[in-house]
Amino acid sequence: MLAGRKTLKPEHKNTKVKGRITLKAAVMYGANASGKSNFVKALKYGQDLLIHPRQGIPSYQSFRLQEQYGQKPTRMEYELQHKGKNYAYGFVFNKEQILEEWLYEITEKTEKELFSRTVGGEFSITPILDKNKNEEERSFLAFTAKATPKNKLFLSEVYFRNVRDNVEHIDDLLNVVDWFRNSLKIFFPDEKYKGALLFEKEGNGDLLQIYQRFLEYFDTGISKVLLEEVDEKQVKLPKGLLDRITNDLLDDTSENVRAIVEHNKHDLISIVKKGTELSYHKFFTQRIDLTTGKEVVFEMSEESDGTNRIMDFIPIMLDLVKGGNIFVIDEMERSLHPNLIHDFFKLYFELSGEKESQLIIASHESTLLNQDLLRQDEIWFAHKNTMGATELSSLEEYSVRFDKKIQKDYLQGRFKAVPRLGDSSQLLADLT
Repeated sequence: MLAGRKTLKPEHKNTKVKGRITLKAAVMYGANASGKSNFVKALKYGQDLLIHPRQGIPSYQSFRLQEQYGQKPTRMEYELQHKGKNYAYGFVFNKEQILEEWLYEITEKTEKELFSRTVGGEFSITPILDKNKNEEERSFLAFTAKATPKNKLFLSEVYFRNVRDNVEHIDDLLNVVDWFRNSLKIFFPDEKYKGALLFEKEGNGDLLQIYQRFLEYFDTGISKVLLEEVDEKQVKLPKGLLDRITNDLLDDTSENVRAIVEHNKHDLISIVKKGTELSYHKFFTQRIDLTTGKEVVFEMSEESDGTNRIMDFIPIMLDLVKGGNIFVIDEMERSLHPNLIHDFFKLYFELSGEKESQLIIASHESTLLNQDLLRQDEIWFAHKNTMGATELSSLEEYSVRFDKKIQKDYLQGRFKAVPRLGDSSQLLADLT
């Protein structure tokens, strides 16, 4: 999501870091089964492989439309920007083991290897070792590399073996882990039903005021948002999810102080870190009875899907305008009026200012195909090539005037990202 050559909307660019400029947003379009969700799932799979290591490599499905691909290892590489540096981190793996792993620091013109791991399990970590003059620390880091299991990533071992507590000058390794753990946040259409949104915001009073202002801005009719403390026993979350939230919040390296998670259908719970303890609060909304002027309290389960969806996005906006976060969201528009998602992007651009953040979504909402809202290099199209594999191209790759209305062209198939329907007459004949 690097900035292209166009000069319009310079406020959509993040600050240049060593020759590379990232964009604040990207919207990806494509027909059903074009690969948009698989793109998001791939990002998530690599993240989980690093920060949620299991006993073995999680199951996955190789590309199946060419026989040789199903027999080849899978390769993933992330180019990321974090804490004033650009990195390329990647790995090659099959269903049994990690075959290769590497980390480079990259600038506009150079690539500097920081470590590499080969198929035979050999490590080259000399650039990292050279930063450490303490022989004991050098030995500890070298031992960690050598002891990394075949089915685990070296960076996972660096984090989970607490190498940071025993070795200095490994900032580059920790920066990449921190990006995966605390900056990259990925959500799917039903994410609230099975996951939590972790973010930074202390103080219930400030939080409720912010929620209220957002809900007023989006014209929901809600006059106030309330939080009521509840006993932990009343929060019946799946044990695995609750354990993950607890670990994420209480981890001493975590920047998160609060998790917002759905309890039952549409019942929102705020889980707050207080030192080494967690407290639990339930969300309620309040409206005014227009005939009597009395305040009426509602459960979140009594609110509409659209209102609940807006509630999902308020913490996202808070984290985006704080800076340093990347949100990747599949089908963000679910249950939202087209004007609301358009206004969400507009508001994000206005509020983010000089903060370094990215919002990347996969969507079918064509009203966002508006060059008054987005730059050409912020609009992407997913389509299948002749092999059945997904390819991505940006609007900037097409010859399109900056003032052209592109929504109609997209729906008519100019950018190869809409369904190609068959012959309806033949279908009718078959049915009758």
